[in-house]
Amino acid sequence: MKIYILCDMEGTSGIWQPEQVQRGTPEYAEGRELLVGDVNAAIAGAFAGGVTQVVVCDTHGGGTHFPLVKMDERAAYETPALGSPMPSLDASFAGLMLTGHHAMAGTLNGFLDHTMNSAAWFCFKINGQPVGEIGMETAHAGHFGVPLILVTGDEAACREAEAMFPGVVTAAVKRGLGRNRAHCLPPRTAQALIRERAAEAVRRAPQLQPWRLTPPIELELTVYRSDYADAYTGKPGYMRVDARTVRRTVSSADQICRF
Repeated sequence: MKIYILCDMEGTSGIWQPEQVQRGTPEYAEGRELLVGDVNAAIAGAFAGGVTQVVVCDTHGGGTHFPLVKMDERAAYETPALGSPMPSLDASFAGLMLTGHHAMAGTLNGFLDHTMNSAAWFCFKINGQPVGEIGMETAHAGHFGVPLILVTGDEAACREAEAMFPGVVTAAVKRGLGRNRAHCLPPRTAQALIRERAAEAVRRAPQLQPWRLTPPIELELTVYRSDYADAYTGKPGYMRVDARTVRRTVSSADQICRF
């Protein structure tokens, strides 16, 4: 049984201020250590639940945040490829785990809430439904027939996942206090919870269904400023809806994250 873990950083336990997820800050080193703890906890839980193979992808800011010498040696590691958030994912995987995730842009009390590009993206929709990165990545996995089985992050991210994908296992490791601060569980407590829920997610995986989207799939992006939308004008396949909104139609769900 194979499991794919796609990790982000904002929803990691113990990360409670923006500087911890930003390269070059004094706080980043601590954030990186906390990231290791959460991902290793998910890996340990997956193996405890009965998996035989785990692949982990670090998606935060293009990846390369893991000090590999501190990572669980039972897993394989990769970073996103151009246009693909999960390069090795295919139909042979039994489930997708999203660790360290955050809520979509505009979520009340979502710690560091955003969708893909925190500086530009205001709202992203799939077939008229607003989604964040959790939804986008789950749709991508659904293209290969792989269901979402676990989400770890703040309470807002977990509520978002549970509302969109009933039955998914979640582990809420903190609560947002506005966008830039959070109340966190102690990291060891949070990591024990992640291990427990990851094992549970593996056991529940056979009962969970992938999010399969029937093409054509309509994607719509609203950005914060009209000049951000200008960048899409004239690009093949994109239609300008209004000053801040552009739309395109794709033929399969594995194209969603390439918007």
